[in-house]
Amino acid sequence: MKKLLLHICCAPCAIYPLRTLREKNLTVMGFFYPHNIHPYTECLKRKEALQTYSEMIDLKVIYGHGYDLTGFLRNIAFRETQRCRFCCHDRLRSTALMARRGKFDAFSTTLLYSKHQNHDLIRTIGESVGADVGVPFYYQDFRSGWKEGIEASKRMALYRQSYCGCVFSERDRYYKEPVQDGGSHNALPRH
Repeated sequence: MKKLLLHICCAPCAIYPLRTLREKNLTVMGFFYPHNIHPYTECLKRKEALQTYSEMIDLKVIYGHGYDLTGFLRNIAFRETQRCRFCCHDRLRSTALMARRGKFDAFSTTLLYSKHQNHDLIRTIGESVGADVGVPFYYQDFRSGWKEGIEASKRMALYRQSYCGCVFSERDRYYKEPVQDGGSHNALPRH
């Protein structure tokens, strides 16, 4: 394997995985998928931080077109308690399809950097999507670099978000009352 497409949720979460992958002599290109990030101003902040970071480290990034928040919300309507499963599947499938189109050897995600994400779920979805699309999913547990990535992002003065990305994770981060859809204010901690 030589060429890997890496789904990047945000610049701070990319720091450690990119360093690690490059140390393995992999050619890595990034892919930013915006459709789950709410509100749009938050999506723009994350995109701008990634653009800044990618210029600093000479990383080519493919930026997903548009902002289909409506499609994202329609797909999770009445399945709010399973929203993370859908969101991971949506992002990983989009990354795998882009990897196939670009003739990458594999694809992966910076979601594997967060100690707040469900790694078993991400790995299962990634491997399933990879088998379906025909591009292998590259799994590596990047959580050992959690503190290193945080410290580096602070030194670089990169924008650091305080919630996962979707409207529900924003609500769960800031709204401290019980919610009706099965979520809780601790359901989706920030990464």
